[in-house]
Amino acid sequence: YGSFIDDLRLYVRGGTGGMGYPRLGGEGGRGGDVWFVAQERTTLKSIKDRYPQKRFVAGAGANSSVRALKGEKGKDCEVHVPLGISVLCEDGKQIGELNTAGERCLVARGGLGGSLATNFLPCKGQRRIVHLDLKLIADVGLVGFPNAGKSSLLSKVSHAKPQIADYAFTTIKPELGKIMYADYKQISVADLPGLIEGAHANKGMGHKFLKHIERTKQLLLVVDISGFQLSVKTRFRTAFETILLLTKELELYKEELLAKPALLAINKMDLPSSKDNLNELMKQLQNPQDFLHLLREEVVPESTIKFKDIIPVSTYTGEGIEELKTCIRKSLDEEAEKENEDYRKKKLLLLRTSH
Repeated sequence: YGSFIDDLRLYVRGGTGGMGYPRLGGEGGRGGDVWFVAQERTTLKSIKDRYPQKRFVAGAGANSSVRALKGEKGKDCEVHVPLGISVLCEDGKQIGELNTAGERCLVARGGLGGSLATNFLPCKGQRRIVHLDLKLIADVGLVGFPNAGKSSLLSKVSHAKPQIADYAFTTIKPELGKIMYADYKQISVADLPGLIEGAHANKGMGHKFLKHIERTKQLLLVVDISGFQLSVKTRFRTAFETILLLTKELELYKEELLAKPALLAINKMDLPSSKDNLNELMKQLQNPQDFLHLLREEVVPESTIKFKDIIPVSTYTGEGIEELKTCIRKSLDEEAEKENEDYRKKKLLLLRTSH
């Protein structure tokens, strides 16, 4: 990913407790804790640059003394981390998630101070290796094989300036763009590195790509109307087969991804014979079952994606771009409304059952 980092390994240790005072029964102070605090405009790269050692240790608790029988607690250590972070143990278990600015997560507790129970000897703080795992938070995630024109589409609908070229794999790090609407509403769109067949098995960018889709609210599949061929060695795929293969990759990685609302942008409508290809594709999408025999059995998805809208576009001529922006907005608004409705229903139910 070059300068973009989405996983960082850190060492954290809570402070050691203070010594107790056996003669007077004094208790040592507790060691400080290590906290991760979500903060906007922080990146994993900035943490790595600022703390090359990647070690975070909280302060030790004060010893008990004649002057202060109860020792002071050690100083906490606070680490600012980006929004959209999962904090994982070394074995992959999740400790917590930080999604909004100011959210806090305790990652290492300080040790207890010495007291009668511990023979006045202090305890060491908790120590562990943790992973910060970043998933981009965007309203819409662009999904497509390399060369489907995702980067061009992102630059057309938003203010992002991604790298664009006519060879596969131009995007090797996620690009975030914002669509601005006349009423000042902003919708964020993430172009995620090109999927390839076999991505779920961690080929190519594989999981690195797929994990970012988990956080997006909706999917926008981008497909080249004239089909797709990764290289001379791989088979040519029609637009319909491409949609099924993308569906299969998402399904094999995590079935829940297919439950997300999805739109389909059919790109490169400026190419000759694209109208005929589009008619053919619409027929196939209406009754996908009739055309599944075109693919080998192992690449046919269990279920097909139901698209809320299908929008033919050309990033070259600009055809369909405004319509696409309108559809994205409408789709997100409908989902938000649905969530509010569900929330209201739940509230009502709670009210009724509590009476």
